[in-house]
Amino acid sequence: MSTALNYGQAFALWRGAAPDWSAYTEHAFVEGLKDGSLPRENFLHYLRQDYVFLIHFSRAWALAAAKSETLAEMQAAAATVHALTHHEMPLHVKICANAGINAEELETTIESTANLAYTRYVLEAGYSGDFLDLMAALAPCVMGYGEIGAELSGSGGPYNDWIETYGGDEYQELCESVGALIDQAILHRLGTDWTKGPRFNQLNKRFATATRLEVDFWQMGLDRS
Repeated sequence: MSTALNYGQAFALWRGAAPDWSAYTEHAFVEGLKDGSLPRENFLHYLRQDYVFLIHFSRAWALAAAKSETLAEMQAAAATVHALTHHEMPLHVKICANAGINAEELETTIESTANLAYTRYVLEAGYSGDFLDLMAALAPCVMGYGEIGAELSGSGGPYNDWIETYGGDEYQELCESVGALIDQAILHRLGTDWTKGPRFNQLNKRFATATRLEVDFWQMGLDRS
């Protein structure tokens, strides 16, 4: 995964400055998805935690709608909430149901420490910061999964449904749309010289921290902790 996809200028810069990006997108958990060697129980443990994560992630995007300054931002945030709650989360329910974990069990999943740390960091970024803080904290998950899905697409194997969800056209278009949204939001708030000011360095740090928490999330799945 040496090159970023077309997910916008800000993402490319944030990605390049994040020291843990490769540790995230090339984690042993990801490699196990690619070659099918990841134990099924680890995958199901991850899915249960990711279901809980997506509940908070959806709330964060709803918060983004509240933090929006333009109609386009509000529409994009609302569309992302819809995609999460009507497509990605139902995929989790379906895969878990096929493995014998019903929706009620998913709803009663006890949240892991890694999950708590990551989701609360993202929500705190939105509560204490502005729309840009929230976008920088959300971007590693959105675009990282897109990059991983694109890299792993066509691998086949037992995790093909998961892989093709993120490698497919619909999710790739979502990543491109979010990237364009972030670029426009930065331009709207920081002007044309947005890469030169201290505010962008703060956003770099937001992105890097969220990336590090993504690494911990994969490790949680690998350790079943």
